[in-house]
Amino acid sequence: MDLQATVLAMGAQDHPLIDIDLTVLVQFFLFIVLFFAAKALLFEPYLRLRERRSAGIEGARAEAVRMSAQAEGALTDYEQKLAAARTRAGDESRTIRTAAAAHEREVTGEARAKAVAAIESAQAEVRSQTEVARKELMAQAEPLARAMAGKLLGREVA
Repeated sequence: MDLQATVLAMGAQDHPLIDIDLTVLVQFFLFIVLFFAAKALLFEPYLRLRERRSAGIEGARAEAVRMSAQAEGALTDYEQKLAAARTRAGDESRTIRTAAAAHEREVTGEARAKAVAAIESAQAEVRSQTEVARKELMAQAEPLARAMAGKLLGREVA
């Protein structure tokens, strides 16, 4: 209980808890000096660094947005050019197919005409040879028929 008695005795004295004297002014002066020193050496450089960092981040974001928009524009342009190239390729393909079909019809027509001409020529040749052979055989048919009839009848036929 000795400690309690000492504490109570101290509280019972009329001494103030805080003494205000010239040391308060010295402490206030030191606080002001340290405040301005900390402001100049710590806080302002830190705030400038944060400001530069924030500006850099915002600049990078703006650049990223600009580059994204530019890439989208380039992609749209590429897709338009690709669609135009596909259209041209389709048109050229149709043109080539049309030309090939026309050429095929022309070649087939020429070949058909040549074949028809060759067939007609061959038929004319066959007809003329048939006529020649018929004439030759008709000339031989009468004596041959007499000879056959003579053999069958056993006498000569006039």
